[in-house]
Amino acid sequence: MTTAHTDRQARLHALLEAELAPASLEIIDDSHLHAGHAGAASGGSHFTVKIVSSRFEGLKLVMRHRLVYDAVHDMINKAEVHALAINAVAPSELP
Repeated sequence: MTTAHTDRQARLHALLEAELAPASLEIIDDSHLHAGHAGAASGGSHFTVKIVSSRFEGLKLVMRHRLVYDAVHDMINKAEVHALAINAVAPSELP
């Protein structure tokens, strides 16, 4: 993983922490799986976000994803993030 990807991952983490106050947050850099992909060539990164937040209680999946995308909007607009795979769960849904 490059320093740029590590920095992006840290910024993603900070933005999601600030906006969604997660009980649990894991960010995985999947960029290496997309080598040669147009988004990777432009410098954008691919990440998987696994997040548990009380902000998701009572929300449908599309609204949960919207909250995540809204939190990292600037990074997406600046092409720092090309793609997110999101697993957004409310604490009450955990086993």
